[in-house]
Amino acid sequence: MSNNVWFITGAARGMGVDLAKAALAAGHSVVATARDAAKVTAALGEHTNLLAVSLDITDPAASIAATEAAVERFGRIDVLVNNAGNFYAGFFEEISDNQMRQQMETNFFGPLNVTRAILPVMRKQRSGHVITISSAAGLIGQEFCAAYAASKFALEGWMESLQYDVAPFDIHTTVVEPGFFRTELLVTGASSIWPELSIEDYAERTEQTITAWKSMNGQQGGDPAKLGKALVTIAAMVEPPLRFVAGADVVAGAEQKAQLLLSQIDAHRALSSDMSIDA
Repeated sequence: MSNNVWFITGAARGMGVDLAKAALAAGHSVVATARDAAKVTAALGEHTNLLAVSLDITDPAASIAATEAAVERFGRIDVLVNNAGNFYAGFFEEISDNQMRQQMETNFFGPLNVTRAILPVMRKQRSGHVITISSAAGLIGQEFCAAYAASKFALEGWMESLQYDVAPFDIHTTVVEPGFFRTELLVTGASSIWPELSIEDYAERTEQTITAWKSMNGQQGGDPAKLGKALVTIAAMVEPPLRFVAGADVVAGAEQKAQLLLSQIDAHRALSSDMSIDA
């Protein structure tokens, strides 16, 4: 369809704004959501093909209400982009139990809530495309990213399995792994939350790492506008990819991870393969 209906979460700032702009520029209709719909309108302006909706993705009832508003306005939902998320940074022992759970609530259970609300619409249509924004940290574990990587690795497993559930209904899935893009992810208080706990053994490294991460804000090499255009291209494909690695930094990292996995398999192939019950 030349005019699809896109449903984008986290569309008041960061990457979500560029995704919404790219979809609108391509002639699509967009349901753009954020906790405060007024901030969506402030970021994107008024547009005849735009519906701004308030949505807290951690609230299942709110996801259902937003879905109903989208269908009431546009009649269907063709592309869902699970983009909303945040970043709880820190060494594992310094991340409180509450912070770890909050990270999972937003980055993992949030997309599940929204997708659970929208899939019945797509199944009824017998068409649709679920795009979920993961991260390089969903492929590659990194220092200071225990909570964030855990939430993104969980997304990866869910999306890889979801494809089999929905394929019979002509619903596609794509998981996107961006690298460092120039968004607000590293802005303290906006998307980045530092550890609540403090342990002396980690104190110096924590201070150094936070300083380094803050200094990277605004210096990231990835252009979110280009990613938005790329996802519009991918959504238009007859057979979109199950996985899209976004950014030269992630391409290199993913290749290294793949080679590492293969080398580890080869290193212990005989021991790994000799696990059958003896006759």
